[in-house]
Amino acid sequence: MTEDALRRAMVETCRRMNASGINQGTAGNLSARLGDHFLITPSSLPYDTMEPADIVEMGFDGTYVGRRPSSEWRFHRDILKARADVNVVLHCHSVYATTLACHHRTIPAFHYMVGVAGGTTIRCAEYATFGTQALSDAALRALEGRMACLLGQHGQIALGRTLEEALWMATEVETLSRLYVQALAIGEPPVLPDEEMERVIAQMKRMSYGLGPEPEGANDVARPREVAR
Repeated sequence: MTEDALRRAMVETCRRMNASGINQGTAGNLSARLGDHFLITPSSLPYDTMEPADIVEMGFDGTYVGRRPSSEWRFHRDILKARADVNVVLHCHSVYATTLACHHRTIPAFHYMVGVAGGTTIRCAEYATFGTQALSDAALRALEGRMACLLGQHGQIALGRTLEEALWMATEVETLSRLYVQALAIGEPPVLPDEEMERVIAQMKRMSYGLGPEPEGANDVARPREVAR
């Protein structure tokens, strides 16, 4: 994808974040790797007025070109620098994920779909002031071996290889958060054992679960039927 195309896609993704309800106003931010640097949304600019030219170019040394970058640029930089498997970092203040984050609640394996984030839990990072290196460090710890985490008394972070994947992950984290909040209203829900979650995660990896069409032959049960001619 060219830089111009990536800038346009980032603006579109930001608008989809707000339209879907996982983000509100100027909260949240988005970054995407581009060669030896990355692009990130600017600070305090509403998504409905944002244009591709407003997206900020940043180096991994913290220098930037254009508008002032998001105040959360540190964890975007540090995640992209530490995670070669990730090209996109999406942060938002989705309502139910943030509700759990306000209680520093890790999401346990109350539902098998928790495995989409890569482990038996979706961790909640310890609280740190927004925009600080301490917050970035806490996020990196919570994201170890994971594709998403909550941020204590703050929001959520979702990762992906593409913009589409990161948006899908953020939406899934919000859905799971809502289910967990509702389940807690009845009582603490039962948690799937680690052995079952290991099977679930392995199955998800085989099927590229939620991340697009399965590779041909990935599922060892469902196969295309030969039609006699």
